[in-house]
Amino acid sequence: MRNLPDSTRGSGPDVVHRVGAAALGAGLCLFGVLGFVTQVGFLTTRGEKVLGLSSNGLLATISLVVGAALIAAASRGGRIASTVSTTIGVLFLLSGLLNLAVLNTEVNLLAFRMPNVVFSVVAGIMLLTLGAYGRFSGGLPADNPYYRQRHPDGVGAGRLTVGREAGSDEADRVLLVAEAALALGRATPEQERLVREEAQRRADEARRRAWESYEGRQLLARGMEARRTA
Repeated sequence: MRNLPDSTRGSGPDVVHRVGAAALGAGLCLFGVLGFVTQVGFLTTRGEKVLGLSSNGLLATISLVVGAALIAAASRGGRIASTVSTTIGVLFLLSGLLNLAVLNTEVNLLAFRMPNVVFSVVAGIMLLTLGAYGRFSGGLPADNPYYRQRHPDGVGAGRLTVGREAGSDEADRVLLVAEAALALGRATPEQERLVREEAQRRADEARRRAWESYEGRQLLARGMEARRTA
């Protein structure tokens, strides 16, 4: 699993991934430790209450392992934190649904009760949301590290300017895409900037032509006046 480049550390999505993974990881570790403190049976289906949830030895062990994995992922940050959070989020959701089906049965090996099911589903949704933040989206801003990975060539103003100077059709295509995205309300900050700069360039060009036209008329008028007075 490849981590994000160092230049992306400290970015908005990276901070969310780290904080989300670390916070839930610490909570799971605490739950696991308290579960062991109660000295409940390892595979008993009637667990003891810990922080409002039911726990047994197996669930306490799993909680410690998963919590440690989340904390380790948070310490790495980047793509690892995002991937681990989303993966564990999916597992939490599956755990909630599967254990709901075995409540009050002999195969309820994690001693789940309804509060455990609710917590598992909520925690899974939270991890999925935090892990996917700023990564799995089609409208990422141009400064997003995942956007830059998907578009290594970039769509910058410098590229547009160079393309225009070279008479490139690519520059027109980039501008057309930016204008369409802006009209649909899905433009990235970079695309908005490109459209604004192009509008300013056109306005400046129109003013220059108007001034040149005005100066031409003035020169023509002075020339005609000079002929009449000659």
